[in-house]
Amino acid sequence: MKISIITVIYNGEAYLKECIESIISQSHQDIEYIIVDGVSTDGTLKIVEDYRHAITHLVSEPDRGLYDAINKGILLASGDVVGILNADDMLADGNVIAQVAKAFTEHAEINAVYGDLNYIRPVGNQILRAWKSKQADKLDIAKGWMPAHPTLYIKKDLFEKFGNYALDIGTAADYDLILRYFFVHQIKAVYLSILMVNMRMGGVSNKNLSSLARAFKNDYKALKRNRIPNPIKVLFWKKLSKIIQYW
Repeated sequence: MKISIITVIYNGEAYLKECIESIISQSHQDIEYIIVDGVSTDGTLKIVEDYRHAITHLVSEPDRGLYDAINKGILLASGDVVGILNADDMLADGNVIAQVAKAFTEHAEINAVYGDLNYIRPVGNQILRAWKSKQADKLDIAKGWMPAHPTLYIKKDLFEKFGNYALDIGTAADYDLILRYFFVHQIKAVYLSILMVNMRMGGVSNKNLSSLARAFKNDYKALKRNRIPNPIKVLFWKKLSKIIQYW
């Protein structure tokens, strides 16, 4: 089974090497690796060139942001399954993709798999927050639960059926896609009870109060767009579930 992994980057030289090495060290060999760069001006492209032999497709051109770049990667992907690994994140060990492929092979009826994630310090890799997922259904989504997006692997043909990441909803584009796929279209997904990704804390949606306010507004817009009942209540439970992950 071919699995396409997309890494989007812009001026991310600090952690890119660890990200790439976590992919090329996978025991599963049938991986199509796609890097979409926003014309970085630091040492990013030098690092990419050092690993060019392991990269199937490289795009370096201006884009309209993170999700526009991800959509470009999806269009390039030829794998049976597509996953996204951000440039400052790492696959947790060398067997993650093998277990993803095994799940799809053993459960021919499923459309997606997801697993657990640790948030770690940018330096030192200390675990700050553990995102433990579960086998969930439409009702869980309607109550504010969602799988950890960096652990989500989706069959390629679903993007053709249900659409890519929306570009008019800011940092909530991944939440919007999950609502669309899991709630509206009720795709069949399997939870893998394994640690899949170590994700460095940070991100554009939680830099300051203004960013947090925009994120809240975009999440609300995603909920309304996908006709989730009681969106304010759902947002409350979504935020509460994140706080619980610190213990």
